[in-house]
Amino acid sequence: MIQDHFTLVNRHKDFVKKVSTNEIVYALKDHEGYATSSSNKIEDENGDAVGIICFWSDKVRAKSCIKNEWSEYEVDELGLAEFIENWCVGMSNDGLIVGTNFDQNLYGYEIEPLDLILEIINELYSQNKQIKFKKFDGIKDLEMQVKNIFEN
Repeated sequence: MIQDHFTLVNRHKDFVKKVSTNEIVYALKDHEGYATSSSNKIEDENGDAVGIICFWSDKVRAKSCIKNEWSEYEVDELGLAEFIENWCVGMSNDGLIVGTNFDQNLYGYEIEPLDLILEIINELYSQNKQIKFKKFDGIKDLEMQVKNIFEN
């Protein structure tokens, strides 16, 4: 069990590093929407599992999950800025969480979208990278607005 936890954490760290480096995030999409799952850890106020939308840091890992209930899905590529601005912010507003680098057994790391944004920001700082956003005036503005949400 501890090994499984470390594996998930390491795959998540790999996700943050790779998406920050490559500025690309992968998802699985079909005609109805994107690949979703239910949280194993987080419940809503009614005791129901919170919904997860799954994302991957590389195309091969995403493609390996195209089976069973996701057998009709195709890999979709998202730019990092779009992922942060539209997906993470939107998912936070909708009460959903992000699943990173799920494996073929639908086992992956679960994280609140705003926490993921802060992790990606820290990685971008460590890589001395800037990203152009449509809704934010750079990384510092994004970071400040996310931190303001946590404070309120």
